[in-house]
Amino acid sequence: MSAESQPDVTDDIDFVAERNSEEFQELRKTHRSFVFPMAIFFLVWYFAYVLLADYFHDFMSIKVLGNINMGILLGLLQFVSTFVITALYVRFSNSKLDPKASKIRERLEQEDVN
Repeated sequence: MSAESQPDVTDDIDFVAERNSEEFQELRKTHRSFVFPMAIFFLVWYFAYVLLADYFHDFMSIKVLGNINMGILLGLLQFVSTFVITALYVRFSNSKLDPKASKIRERLEQEDVN
């Protein structure tokens, strides 16, 4: 079946009412409970690194292992933290967000059929 022959299910959905529904508000609250604190954490961590690099040259020049200094180590940890945050978000989304979003989707699909 081509996309042209499928009915547009979005024509029957009241998006404003759905946005205001208790289920959707709970989904948004759950999403924000993870995203906002994690974004703040990452931005603080990122700007701390930038400020250290700019104003604390002696600290960032401390040798840790061979030619590896604190600047290189903290810079690499920026990448590590990005991957960790991504993994945490995927786990959070799979366990907390996806079930709630699936319930909303299933309810909307049932309403569309009726």
